[in-house]
Amino acid sequence: MCAGKNNIEVQPKSGGHSYASYSLGGQNGSMVVDLESFQAITVDANGLATVGGGVSLGNMALGIYNRAQRALRHGTYPGVGIGGHALHGGFGYSSRAWGLALDAIVALDVVLPNGSFVHATETAYPQLYYALRGAASDFGSVTMFCLQTLPAPELVVNWQFRVPGMYTSAVDSAAHFLHIQAFAMNASVVDRNPGLEIHLDGHKASRPRPPHPSYPSTGSVLSPCSPPQILSQQPTTNYSIHDDFFAKSNVTPESGPLTRSSLESLFAYIIARGVNATNPWFSIINLYGGPDSQINAQPPSTSANVDRSALWVFQNYGYTGVTDSPFPGGVIDYITGMTSALILAQEQTPFTAYQNYVDPTLSAGQARLEYYGAAVAGQLVELKNEVDPGRVLWNPQSL
Repeated sequence: MCAGKNNIEVQPKSGGHSYASYSLGGQNGSMVVDLESFQAITVDANGLATVGGGVSLGNMALGIYNRAQRALRHGTYPGVGIGGHALHGGFGYSSRAWGLALDAIVALDVVLPNGSFVHATETAYPQLYYALRGAASDFGSVTMFCLQTLPAPELVVNWQFRVPGMYTSAVDSAAHFLHIQAFAMNASVVDRNPGLEIHLDGHKASRPRPPHPSYPSTGSVLSPCSPPQILSQQPTTNYSIHDDFFAKSNVTPESGPLTRSSLESLFAYIIARGVNATNPWFSIINLYGGPDSQINAQPPSTSANVDRSALWVFQNYGYTGVTDSPFPGGVIDYITGMTSALILAQEQTPFTAYQNYVDPTLSAGQARLEYYGAAVAGQLVELKNEVDPGRVLWNPQSL
């Protein structure tokens, strides 16, 4: 309320992992509502977990498993905060089987821009509940999540194999990818359970499926695969891991699978510019869709998250390994070019973007269309005008 009366723009901060530092306002002079102190984790007899708005994914996974041998779907990096991650989607390796982290949310405690406090559910404040699950940074500071957990499976299998020679011929590389895509869409061999990720960087291509993010890895390894340290306890104060990077995303719809020409364009670009790039980079390509995917099984009307018909989601990421300024423009040029190489070769497909991989080069208008589409963005703007007419909650890509 004080910020609004003094025309100061505000942004809540859960873990601080916004790709464009929007959890710090995205500009000098913003007020940050730091949720670091909200660290409570409980699980009731029905498997309903309450998680504070400042809890990290690693601490949440450990807390829920240790208390009740339960699990949630969520991302793999342990230091990421629950806030921005779950409230704008929240993909994890179990998401094809269980849905996004957002889909586990059954209630939210939220402080609105006018300072009032509400408990939002499907039946209490339903419009706000809809908007918070997909666009929360524009509508309130979530202090508590109520999440429906599931029993943690006793066994998971990690598997990975490398594809040699992927950067020799764009024609051959595109053929390999098309074979993977055909497999991923084949209901006779794939159901909701497998997670599939393709990893490209300046040296290799591989296809790993690390363990489920919310319980200890007890599975076999079909070929050497180092599981990420997703269950490590994270500090609850003074988190200090940083990176200096630029990222773009691409959401490929199931209605427009990747074509031979677009993949040949992508791999030709990587072969020409990426194999000996000045700065390191990687591309993570996650399978969202395919037979019986529980990401796409959710009705679009249940949340403001619109990625309910995606096949692949690309995260193209270039970094420096240091945190010195200025950031080298060559990294931005390479990542932008790699993203465009695929999209421009398949212009008939309505590609979009994923808001958890924030692209700071998009204007606010572009971001609305890329992250929400025109129809949902229009609904969200109308609600924003009601809930936050003074635009107290703001970042450079706000509604």
